[in-house]
Amino acid sequence: MKNDVVEVTVKGVMPTGNGCAVFLGNKDKNFVIYVDQSVGNAISMSLNGIKRDRPLTHDLMHNILLGLGVGVERIVINDVKDSTFFARLILKMENELGAKILEVDARPSDSLVMALQAEKTIFVALHVFESVEDMSEILERVLRQQNEEQD
Repeated sequence: MKNDVVEVTVKGVMPTGNGCAVFLGNKDKNFVIYVDQSVGNAISMSLNGIKRDRPLTHDLMHNILLGLGVGVERIVINDVKDSTFFARLILKMENELGAKILEVDARPSDSLVMALQAEKTIFVALHVFESVEDMSEILERVLRQQNEEQD
């Protein structure tokens, strides 16, 4: 992979008035993507290894891909315009004829769930990572507050 992407992880999911704030980042910087409540819940459940009684939409997508012999290879949050993020879901299929890579346009929120379920890497395009506001202090404050509430 070229140096035009940065590897990140999901640092936390916090409820907001309109949905959820998903904190993504690495040791250098953290930033936020806002998602709707249902996808925020799916991200939280995937992060915490919570199994559902019945498959949700992301589980269904994951199961269909597995049934077809296709796996999530990685995701790339590749652009941001007017606070709207864009992503690419990178899929890989291997069979007796060889390997095929497929890139699919997807919402970052859906892509995050898919990557977490498949335990695959999350990347952000370098130009996106450099353009977003660093939210590390806010993340630290929220995590500290959550820890205090649990004690």
